[in-house]
Parts: sequence; C-alpha cells; structure tokens
Amino acid sequence: MALPRIADYPLPTLGELPPVRMAWRIAPRRAALLIHDMQAYFIRAFAPAVPPIAPVLANILALRARCDALDMPVFYSAQPGRQTPCDRGLQSDFWGPGMDDAPDHRDIVGELAPGERHHLVTKWRYSAFQRTNLEPMLHARGRDQLIVCGVYAHIGCLLTTAEAFMRDIQPFLVADAVADFSRAKHDLAVTYAAERCAAVTTTAALLDQLQR
Repeated sequence: MALPRIADYPLPTLGELPPVRMAWRIAPRRAALLIHDMQAYFIRAFAPAVPPIAPVLANILALRARCDALDMPVFYSAQPGRQTPCDRGLQSDFWGPGMDDAPDHRDIVGELAPGERHHLVTKWRYSAFQRTNLEPMLHARGRDQLIVCGVYAHIGCLLTTAEAFMRDIQPFLVADAVADFSRAKHDLAVTYAAERCAAVTTTAALLDQLQR
C-alpha cells in the first residue's frame, strides 16, 4: 500500500478534544519536544498551504521556538531511505519499500530543518522508541515528559505516545500539531491517547503552560 493522497480537513479545536483525564502539567525543566517524521516523503501526501498541514507546520514551528527559548531539548525522528529488507521488516508488507535515499524524500521539510542544537533520532519502526536511543537521551537530560507532534497521528505519533507512557515518560500529544490521513483517523488517535495514555492538548494551551 502506498501513501494516500490526503484531502484537506480542519484540525480539532480545544473544545472538540476528549475530556482531560490526566492532571499532568508541562514543566520546562522536565520536558522535551519530539518532532515526529516531518520528512518530505510523508509531507508531500498533503495538499500544500491548506489544513491540516499548513497550520500544523506553523504550530510545530511555534512549539520549537518556545522550547528553544526555554533551553528544552528538541528531538527529530526521521526514517532512513532505501532500507534493506532486514531493516524494513514487516513494514514492507503494509507500505512497500518506503522512501528513497534522495534528499527530496528523506530530508526534514525546509521550514522545519533541524538546527545545530537539535537532536536527530534515526527511526526504524512506528514508535520512535523502537531500536533507537531516544529513551537514554531523554534520561541523560533529566527529561520525563515528552511533547509529541508531527505525522502521522494514528500511526507513529500514537505508538510513540503509548510507548512513552509505558516507559513512565509523561506524553503530551498536541492535537493541532499532528496531521493524519483524514479527520476520522486524526480523531481516532486523539481519542485513544486521551483515554488511555496521554495528556492531549492544543498548541495554544501548551504554549501558555510553558510561558507560565
């Protein structure tokens, strides 16, 4: 199955999110930001300059700027191109061979390109914790909260969020800083996370918490 062409859809607003179950509060000294799989190969599935991807890009930029200003760690996950069958594993049965090794497939989209102070995690499976050093890098920096944004909400973002929870790292899924195949898939991810493993919030609400 190849990636679908994704039609535009509106992002959820704060009033549309599921009820809050967690009393967690984001703390700059405890939290890190994960920008998940914002590579050109995945982003080209969206129609440019319209929701969901246009506001998601703007929201991720705002989150990254606030985290940089507060000296919080910022991590990027990115899959390598032209994976061997061994590295690709069962993902090839669902998604085929994946991205090529060309920059216009594997690079993080230009407006979000990592800076020198940011950290890149080479990612091999849906979850950014699988076969990576993300967890020890968080622990080494004294971080036990993880803000998750990026694509795709119901695949890698959700599985990373769930695995953070299972590793006793408090995940914060930013509902309007993730994008998906459709609003239905987006809502599925947000609802599952809110009911089972994460604090689900919006960019504005999270920026307000970080400011205060």
